[in-house]
Amino acid sequence: MSAVPVAADAPRGWTRRFRSNPTSWFGLALIVAVVLAAVFAPWIWPVDPLEQDIVERLVAPSMAHPLGTDTYGRDVLARLLHAARISLVIGVAAIALALVVGSAIGIAAGYLGGWFDAAVTSLLDVLLSFPTLLLGLMVVAMLGPSIENLVIAIALTELAPFARVARAPTIALKGRDFVEAGRALGFSDLRLVVVHIVPNLLSEVVVVASLWLAAAIRTEASLSFIGLGVKPPTPTWGGMIREGFENILDAPWLAVAPGFAILVTVLALNLLGDGLRDAIDPKVRRD
Repeated sequence: MSAVPVAADAPRGWTRRFRSNPTSWFGLALIVAVVLAAVFAPWIWPVDPLEQDIVERLVAPSMAHPLGTDTYGRDVLARLLHAARISLVIGVAAIALALVVGSAIGIAAGYLGGWFDAAVTSLLDVLLSFPTLLLGLMVVAMLGPSIENLVIAIALTELAPFARVARAPTIALKGRDFVEAGRALGFSDLRLVVVHIVPNLLSEVVVVASLWLAAAIRTEASLSFIGLGVKPPTPTWGGMIREGFENILDAPWLAVAPGFAILVTVLALNLLGDGLRDAIDPKVRRD
């Protein structure tokens, strides 16, 4: 028998709806600008972010230092651009890890059901009961501050939402006709999951990833602010805010610049995520 089961109806027209949403494009343009600024930081402003000049400490914004200097005479603009690399790398790596692990757990729980589903659901409820920042703080405090440990800590805080999002559609999809047809043809459970279930819930997981990436960047900045982020002198947005907090009255640019960078990045990701959600949401499909 050569016929193979057809996957569930793929979302159609969502790209057109996304293109017609101006706020989505604004968010996409902002996040592209942030990424390009981080990637080309050494060429945009070729100044060493770690170079100290005590003579030039706490210099107000000028042509030589567009965003001023900090208490060690380091150029704030150079540190801001290089800090974007750290925040984006940690955020993307953490969300990617949470997406893969969390989605796998959610799919397994939804597909297998029974006691395994009940146990996973209870564990997810426990994780969700902890505030995101508190859970990340506990993990980093135990593992120690480093980029790798930050990625693990933030991924753990975002794991439950991905598992929840993947579990619900898996329960609905495993009873669909195309999955039952594949099972009747003797397809293995792994093939049914990978070929027929995962593609049909991938869009929902991607939307969640774009929204929770903003939360991951906020968490990284918060942990860096309280001293549990990447160790100095490596620049991070949260660390720059903490360093500028002591001079907030005399040199407000030290905290305002990284705070504004976080604001723009989080706003861009939220606008992009909202646009993707509105485009993919089945309730607004008219195709």
